[in-house]
Amino acid sequence: MSTTYDQLVEIVTKLHDAPTDRISPDITFAQLDVDSLTLVEISIRIERDLGVHIDDNELQEDLTLGATTKLIDSRLAQ
Repeated sequence: MSTTYDQLVEIVTKLHDAPTDRISPDITFAQLDVDSLTLVEISIRIERDLGVHIDDNELQEDLTLGATTKLIDSRLAQ
């Protein structure tokens, strides 16, 4: 995957105690047991670290890390 994916994984693992052996592009935030408060924190960190604004309602528990990466990359391309 892309550098964006690696940065997203770093953000998720810093904010949430997700086992790194479970991290993959196809896993959802729900499968990682990420709660709604942590999703907000991830959204804030994405904006701070990557310069991409993602609304809280866009970052949902059923979104995969791969789909989140595509969302971030699409915003970066704008």
